[in-house]
Amino acid sequence: MAQHARFEKLVAEAKKKITEISPQDAAAKSKSGEALIVDVRDEWDEEHIPGAMHMSRGTIELDIEEKVPDTNALIICHCGGGGRFALAAESLQKMGYKNVRSMASGFKAWKAAGLPTTK
Repeated sequence: MAQHARFEKLVAEAKKKITEISPQDAAAKSKSGEALIVDVRDEWDEEHIPGAMHMSRGTIELDIEEKVPDTNALIICHCGGGGRFALAAESLQKMGYKNVRSMASGFKAWKAAGLPTTK
């Protein structure tokens, strides 16, 4: 863990500025069309949430305006569970997106909850 201490500190700071929701709430909001789930993982091709949009953590800031021009859209970011979602959500907020959430514990928690996935 010591090798990731700076990353973990960055994630902890980001989490203070964002709102997390449960995988179950994310699933309900996505299913109703109320929210867009954005997967920031590099592992997208292996397995992902049906209906989610892929924008990797490395390019989300470049891609978001074209793919989601509405800064009022409800966007739920998630990663595998290691913190990239928090950094992405914080970044989108800084860019003016007003309704950004992150999915607590990420894709790992989604799968543990028995929610659907696809390849």
